[in-house]
Amino acid sequence: MSLFENTAHLAPVWARYTDVVVERAEGAYLYGTDGSRYLDFTCGIGVTNTGHCHPRVVEAIREQAGLLLHGQVNIVYHKPMLELVAALRRIVPSALDMFFFSNSGAEAVEASVKLARQVTGRPDVIAFVGGFHGRTYGAMALTSSKGKYREGSAPLPSGIHFAPYATCSSCRFKTSATECCGEPLRQLRHMLNTQTNGASVAAMIVEPVLGEGGYIPAPASFLQGLRAMCDEIGALLIVDEVQSGFGRTGRWWGHDHAGITPDIMVMAKGIASGMPLSGLAARREIMSQWQPGTHGGTYGGNALSCAAAVATIAAMQEEGMVENAARQGQNLMNALCGLKQRQPIISDVRGAGLMVGVELTNADGSPAAAATKKAIAACRERGLLLLTCGTYDNVVRFIPPLIVNDEQVIEAVSIFAESLGA
Repeated sequence: MSLFENTAHLAPVWARYTDVVVERAEGAYLYGTDGSRYLDFTCGIGVTNTGHCHPRVVEAIREQAGLLLHGQVNIVYHKPMLELVAALRRIVPSALDMFFFSNSGAEAVEASVKLARQVTGRPDVIAFVGGFHGRTYGAMALTSSKGKYREGSAPLPSGIHFAPYATCSSCRFKTSATECCGEPLRQLRHMLNTQTNGASVAAMIVEPVLGEGGYIPAPASFLQGLRAMCDEIGALLIVDEVQSGFGRTGRWWGHDHAGITPDIMVMAKGIASGMPLSGLAARREIMSQWQPGTHGGTYGGNALSCAAAVATIAAMQEEGMVENAARQGQNLMNALCGLKQRQPIISDVRGAGLMVGVELTNADGSPAAAATKKAIAACRERGLLLLTCGTYDNVVRFIPPLIVNDEQVIEAVSIFAESLGA
């Protein structure tokens, strides 16, 4: 029996983009068991920011594997976790000086909501339309990027209210090419007088760049308005940096572009170059009120994953990966905007750093989901891996590793252009 035949025994719940069986990976490339090579602009959905198998990360994992695989955090402290705290304190906002570690983005999101509700004593949480926060029940209740993610799972936890996200590219109230019109904040204010009230809101949770919802960056004024409104009503601002964090947007954190500081920040994906790890960073006055035993986890802050995270952060700093993300992100945006002038099916190019979305629409303005699916399939046939996102799956997302170079950006855009033409 061939190895591929075993795929028939995997649960069908995973939505699949390819049938590639990968043997190894290095840098920006994946290598199939059939000898094929793919330029990977998916990064495992924004995970392998340092590229595949970065030598420093691999060496840290190897070394740690011979020392300690698992030291449960309720029982012992271990060196990699303490080193990770020190590394994070150098890159997160200084006000966020306490940390909690878990395994996945969804777990960290759930933890953030539990923390906010416990500290404030309030029941309600405001999330934003188009946001994606995970597939576990609490995280799913906060998610509205696709109905599919909630399908067949009701009833979901209560106390969640959805407010408009500032999707300026499709805003019907838009009055300026560069500034948000403020309508989403006005509608949020209206919500606080209709669906809930300020005294009942424990937190607002927001992605600084919508991920699954379509790679839509929030304008700075929107995030600044949320910060001000949370301060006004005594709610906590949770910023979900699961996909936008660790240099992805050309700065360490997506919210850095707005010059704000959240009360709680959720981290995952790029934190450990592919090892399972996530975390919360919060102000001491908040985290210190989290009562012992009310939350936890067996594997959170695993020694091997923490060692990989320490090496990941060090590699990013020493090799200037965040700066490269900003530089190559601009190159990628420029090239794709140039392609937009030649391809009428491209209605929008948007993003921040190396988190770039290309929206495809039909001549009548409707989402070109079928064409988008064909385009990424054509890219795959030509050796480029891309993903889609957006409510209607008509946004192609470019998520290259932060080590990507000029030639790889040019090659990716060239393949994409050829695939659209095909």
